[in-house]
Amino acid sequence: MTIEYDEKGKFYTDIVKKLPVPVVIQTVTHLVRGSVHVREGERLKNELERAELFLAVTNAVVYGTDDKVLFTVPFMAVHRAQMIWIMPMDEDSQKESSE
Repeated sequence: MTIEYDEKGKFYTDIVKKLPVPVVIQTVTHLVRGSVHVREGERLKNELERAELFLAVTNAVVYGTDDKVLFTVPFMAVHRAQMIWIMPMDEDSQKESSE
C-alpha cells in the first residue's frame, strides 16, 4: 500500500472503500441474489456505469427457472451483457428470501 501526502497534509492511498449493497440480478437465464460492492458515497448506478465487462457479486445465490437454488458461491462475476435488470434489495425483502 502506498500513501501520498499533499502540501496540506491530506493523504491518498490505493485503498478504495466499498460498501456491500444487496441486489437481485436477472440474467438471460437465471436469477441471482447477492451483494455488489459500491464505492463509499456513490450509488449502485455509478457502479453499473463503469466500463468493466463483469460485475463482481459476493455471497451469490443462483436460482433456476423453477425458483430452486442451483448453487451458492462466495464470489461470482456476472457478464454485464447477460444482465437484463438489477435492483437493490431492501433489508426486509432480504430477510424474507433467506427464510
